[in-house]
Amino acid sequence: MLYDFIILDKNSNIPLYRQIYFSIRNSIENGSLKKGAKLASIRRLSSDLGVSKITITSAYEQLCVEGYIKNKPQSGYYVEAQFEIKPKMFETTDNSKINNKKLFEYDFSGRSIDKKIININEWKKYVKDVLNQNFMLTSYGEPQGEEILRNALQKYSLGTRSVNTTAQNIIVGAGTQPLLYTLCALIGINKRVAMAESSYIQSEFIFSSFGFEICYFDSDNDGVTISSLNNIKPDIILINPNFTNKSGTNMPVTRRLELINWANKNNALIVEDDYNGELRYITHPMPCVQNYDNENTIYLGSFSKVLLPSVRISYMVLPDKLLAKYNKVKSMTNQTASKTEQTALAKYINSGRIDIHLRKARRVYLEKSKIMLDCINNYFKDKADLIFNETSLYVAVKINKKIDRKKIEAELADKSINIMPCDNEYNVFNLSFSGIDESKISEGIKKISEILLYTKRG
Repeated sequence: MLYDFIILDKNSNIPLYRQIYFSIRNSIENGSLKKGAKLASIRRLSSDLGVSKITITSAYEQLCVEGYIKNKPQSGYYVEAQFEIKPKMFETTDNSKINNKKLFEYDFSGRSIDKKIININEWKKYVKDVLNQNFMLTSYGEPQGEEILRNALQKYSLGTRSVNTTAQNIIVGAGTQPLLYTLCALIGINKRVAMAESSYIQSEFIFSSFGFEICYFDSDNDGVTISSLNNIKPDIILINPNFTNKSGTNMPVTRRLELINWANKNNALIVEDDYNGELRYITHPMPCVQNYDNENTIYLGSFSKVLLPSVRISYMVLPDKLLAKYNKVKSMTNQTASKTEQTALAKYINSGRIDIHLRKARRVYLEKSKIMLDCINNYFKDKADLIFNETSLYVAVKINKKIDRKKIEAELADKSINIMPCDNEYNVFNLSFSGIDESKISEGIKKISEILLYTKRG
C-alpha cells in the first residue's frame, strides 16, 4: 500500500507521531481519505514507514480522540469523519514581511501624549514593585477592580473633579468602552439615548449594539438645550460638560442644574463622559455634573491621556440604584484591566506623583496650545473657523468652502501629515497637539493650510 499522503521528515523538530497525525488528518479534511476507508494496521504502517509501533499508536489514538478515525475491535481503524467543505489552512506569519506602521513627520492624530509630561522610568518602577510581589500575580483580580485602586480613585476623583462617591460605587475597566457595555447591560433594553452629533463614536456603536435608539440633541454656547430634550424625551443623556459644540467651553453651572432638574423630572439618566476633565490648564477645572447629582448621574473618568495611552484604565461611578443591580451580577463578570497596572496606578496616586504629573501636563499643554492657536491663526487667517477643545487637546478647523475630503487626506498623507479621524462634518479637520513635538507644529500647520486652502475640488 502507498502512503504518499504521509509526509515524514526525521530531521524536523516536530515529533514523528505529530507528523503522521497531521498527514492523515489533512488527507481526511481534503477528501483524499473518504469516510469508511480502512487504514493500515499499526504493525504494517510501523514496518512500512520505519518507525516504532508506539509512534503509530500515538498518532492513531489522537485521531480517534478527535473523531477523525474509529477503532473497530478485531477489524482495524477506519475513517470516521467526512468534510463537505475543506477547512482553510493558513501559513505561519512571517514576521520579517510585516510592514511597520507608517511614521508621520507631523502627527496631529492625538494617538500619543507629549513625552515630557511622564517619567517613564518612574512609572516602570511602580510596575516593577508590583511584579516583585509574587502573590499578586498568582490570583485573579477583583471583578469590580482592585480595592486599593478604587480607594485611591475615590480620593483622586474627589480632589481633582469633586466626584461625590464612595469606593463601593466605583467600577474599573480597561477603557471606557467595556464600562459602557456593563452600563448598558444594567440599564436594560428599548432605551432612547440623546447625545451631541459629534460625540464619542464608540459610544454610538455600543448603544446601537444594545438596540438603543440614538437621537442628537441641539446645542448652544452653553451646551445641550433643554428644549431639544423636551422634543426627544430620552431615557439616557450622554454629555461631555467640558466641551460644548458651539463654543468649545465649559457647560456653565446654570445649564448643568437645568439638565439635572430635567433628568430628575423625566426619570432619565445622565452619563457624564468627563474625558480629561482634570487636564484643564487655561481655566480652572470646575466640579463635575455628578457633584451636584449622585442619584441619576453616571460618571466616567479615564487615564489614557492623563497618564499614558497604553495604560488602559478607566473608571465608572454608579448611583446607588444601579449599583444594587450591578452587585447582583458582579460575580458573573470578569475584570478587563490588568491587575498589575491597577495596583501600580493605585500606588502612583497614593504617593502623590499623579499630582506632580498633572501640574506638569497642564504647563506643557498650555504652552503647546498657545503655539498651535497662534500658528493656525497665522496661516489660516480668516479663511477658517476654529473651535478649541481644551480637555481633548485639539483644535477643530472648519473650512468655509466645499472640499474633496479624500483628495485632501491623500495629500496630507503624501506630505507625511497625520490628523485625527474624520467626524460627521465633512469640512472639519481636528488637529491634536498632544503628541507632536513643539518644533514640528508651525511647519506642520503651514503645510496643512496650504493643502486645505489651495487644493482644488476634484
